[in-house]
Amino acid sequence: MENEAGNKFTWVIKTFLEYNFSGVFMIGGYKWYLVAFSSTHKYLSLGLRVNRYSTLPRGWRIHAKCRLTLVNQLSEKHSLVQEKQHWFDEERLMGDYPEMITLSKLHEKDSGFLVNNKLKIVAEIHVLEVVGIKSQEVTQPLKRIKLQVHGETLSLKETIDVHGFQVLLSQAESVKLIFQKHPNIASDFRAKNHHQRTSCMNALLNLIETLCQSLQDLSIDDLGQGDNALTYLKISGFKVDWLERKLEEVKEKKMEQEIGETRMQELKEKLKGFKQKYSGIEALLEKKKEELKDLKHKWSDTEALLEKEKAKVLAARVPPLTLDDVV
Repeated sequence: MENEAGNKFTWVIKTFLEYNFSGVFMIGGYKWYLVAFSSTHKYLSLGLRVNRYSTLPRGWRIHAKCRLTLVNQLSEKHSLVQEKQHWFDEERLMGDYPEMITLSKLHEKDSGFLVNNKLKIVAEIHVLEVVGIKSQEVTQPLKRIKLQVHGETLSLKETIDVHGFQVLLSQAESVKLIFQKHPNIASDFRAKNHHQRTSCMNALLNLIETLCQSLQDLSIDDLGQGDNALTYLKISGFKVDWLERKLEEVKEKKMEQEIGETRMQELKEKLKGFKQKYSGIEALLEKKKEELKDLKHKWSDTEALLEKEKAKVLAARVPPLTLDDVV
């Protein structure tokens, strides 16, 4: 269950898994989604990611203040909150909120965080600055494409009949191929209304077009809309079991990609920490080397002075006086 209001987005995870992805939501003019995952199998970590980042121009950057709350469903005053400011860009796609809570604490019977296996997370986002991009709420106008046939220019809005469906000229070959490979796809489809028939065919073609995108260009939002389109087609009477299997395959691959990218960023952050620690120790080591070198010089100089003093002491030593020397 998800709810979006103003600058806040509420996400209720109904079945908590090792990796969980929210739906896509719009805040501040940009699309986002949340990730909740178990880090090193000891902690629950959260992440906030920019959606459809592959469609954004090179050099894009978004500066945002983000507040994530792991809600205690028994007592909100015991909720866990992390607030940070992030610069999101091509290298840093996710704002990381590591180790929100230990998994052992999360699963405690009366902890209040995991109730009936449901987890509640609230994201509050304030976009502070944007570089190189416009709001994702702005859509580009569609171009009118024309097709040249036998010397005549035909608008792609003109339609022809293919297996009882009025489709655009640009869609005809695709529809023919679909019926060639799946001749019974519409055998249970009984709608006579022209608009409903056209709507179903467009939903089918759009879903197939979505599945033909590269994983990089495909978003979680696209897959969610794909599920809706598939449900609409099945309710309408289309036999699309083959398409459902393809959608599940693509969803699985997309999730693997998202999990991999999330894990990569987590490892990048760890690597960054190790590098900083290494550099600090290396600098300290260089400083200690200089101190050691200086100490060695002082040791050598002091040792030389000691030898000189020994020589003076030895030189000052004379045989004891005799009676004749004294008298």
